[in-house]
Amino acid sequence: MRKLLCFLKTSSPPQLNLFSQPCAFLFSRSSHFPRSYDFTSATGNSGKFPMASSATVKLPPAPIEEGIGRRCWIKLKKEWTQALYTPFVVCLAAGNLKLDTFRHYIAQDVHFLRAFAQAYEMAEECADDDDAKVGICELRKNVLEELKMHNSFVQEWGFDLPKESTPNAATVKYTDFLLATASGKIEGVKAPGKLATPFEKTKLAAYTLGAMTPCMRLYAFLGKEFQLFLDANEGIHPYKKWINNYSSESFQAAALQTEDLLDKLSVSLTGEELTIIEKLYHQALKLEIEFFLAQPLVQRTVVPLSKEHNPAEHCLMLFSDFDLTCTVVDSSAVLAEIAIITAPKSDQNQSGNELARMSSADLRTMWGELSKLYTEEYEQCIESILQSNTVEKFSYEDLRNALEQLSEFEKKANLRVIDSGVLKGLNVEDIKRAGERLILQDGCASFLQSVIKNENLNTNIHILSYCWCRDLISSAFKSGGLDSVNIHANEFIYENSISTGAIIKKVESPIDKIQAFTNILEKCSKDRKNLTVYIGDSVGDLLCLLEADIGIVIGSSSSLRRVGSHFGVSFIPLFPGVIEKQKQVIDENFPGWNGRSGILYTVSSWAEIHAFILGS
Repeated sequence: MRKLLCFLKTSSPPQLNLFSQPCAFLFSRSSHFPRSYDFTSATGNSGKFPMASSATVKLPPAPIEEGIGRRCWIKLKKEWTQALYTPFVVCLAAGNLKLDTFRHYIAQDVHFLRAFAQAYEMAEECADDDDAKVGICELRKNVLEELKMHNSFVQEWGFDLPKESTPNAATVKYTDFLLATASGKIEGVKAPGKLATPFEKTKLAAYTLGAMTPCMRLYAFLGKEFQLFLDANEGIHPYKKWINNYSSESFQAAALQTEDLLDKLSVSLTGEELTIIEKLYHQALKLEIEFFLAQPLVQRTVVPLSKEHNPAEHCLMLFSDFDLTCTVVDSSAVLAEIAIITAPKSDQNQSGNELARMSSADLRTMWGELSKLYTEEYEQCIESILQSNTVEKFSYEDLRNALEQLSEFEKKANLRVIDSGVLKGLNVEDIKRAGERLILQDGCASFLQSVIKNENLNTNIHILSYCWCRDLISSAFKSGGLDSVNIHANEFIYENSISTGAIIKKVESPIDKIQAFTNILEKCSKDRKNLTVYIGDSVGDLLCLLEADIGIVIGSSSSLRRVGSHFGVSFIPLFPGVIEKQKQVIDENFPGWNGRSGILYTVSSWAEIHAFILGS
């Protein structure tokens, strides 16, 4: 309820149809839905739901127009996140990648860089602009210098590259793609011999740069990320020279130069032609992931989490909050919207066989008052918790005792809502239709679907939610083909499919959540070892996050971080946390993931969770 109805604070006159207003939470699940959804409730009330255009809660201000290279990088975050969490990359960053694997990687990279230099040369021949020719020529020389540097790498590590090495299948696939693109063997592009005009040649140069830019940007990104793990207190990182090269100002500048050249060469292209560049960019990123995955690892790795999962012996228990963890809006806002739009316009026009309801105007006012009061008292409760002495060392028990106070507050707030009558008169069919169009966080549904469809996993998925209406959650997941998700939430009480205003209370507070979490684990088979992962976004999730073997915080709740830090909880970005865990793998021994460690891992997206748990 804490995120309830931003529109209530700036509400329009009561007679205004809410469904014509651009509220952040309005219902859409995919591009298959129209730009607006004509809603007709079971009681005959109707309106239009504008379709939200983004799966984020708050959109940042419109940025300055980015070039196509930057746009592709931002759009394809899922792909480069997968590259970041490949076992090869994690071991390389941690510094415990076996030397034989690195030797193999360098040998394969030599084949790749030769093709890369050749592709630059072919692009240079096609570029019509003199400045572009000069720029591409500089980039090609950089690649040739990089090849020379590989020789110094291997000398430093005390081995020689084989004079002749055979490229593996992934390397061949990648180099063939680059050279085919540079040769014009792309759908929608004329064969090289038929490039009659300078414009057609420039277009081919743009396509070639589109296939090459993601490699440059990815390596520049990895170099900067890895630089963070060069800890002077831990001795010399064995691959420090490699990291220094790709994090250097010169390589970062080369990556920017490649993007700038791509932007310049593609400035006159049509929308359809820009789409071809985006597809080439996407394909190159996927081939880069395959290149990393093809490196032979003969060592234990901590990613993906599911790698060492044995269904006969293990059970992966995935737990998640719902509101603002899986969704982009709090469910109370959705229920409030349904209540207001389906309420009678005035108290006088209700038929005798209906449950008595407030008018839409009175209901809007009541929701506003409840929301304001909840927000004020919630903030007071958090401040009261933070007035206790800050602990120097993580204390789960102290945190649990403090959250008893928040639990009492949540239950009183729920009782206030029930007594107000604002939940009275909602039709279950309206709720289910709203759930079908509820927007989930980008990547949430696809991750859960991948988990369910993975036959090599023995996995149970549980949703623990404060939501007042389990039917809303169930409908949201069923519409995405996620029928097998177990939902633990409060439930409306209905009479003839109409809500009475009362709820069956099951999960109302942080204490209720941790109790449900514990009860679920107690009912699990003792024949298998459970690995528990909890994903959440708010203070109410803290106890479950800490009790799980792996607690993952998604979002940026300041109150969660303040309360957690007050009781000694450490918040670590997931990738550095994974690298630290990989460093603990010594002689194939790994201490594992353990609950109540006081460490929670933070992520910015479900794509990162997907890459960590399931891999590419």
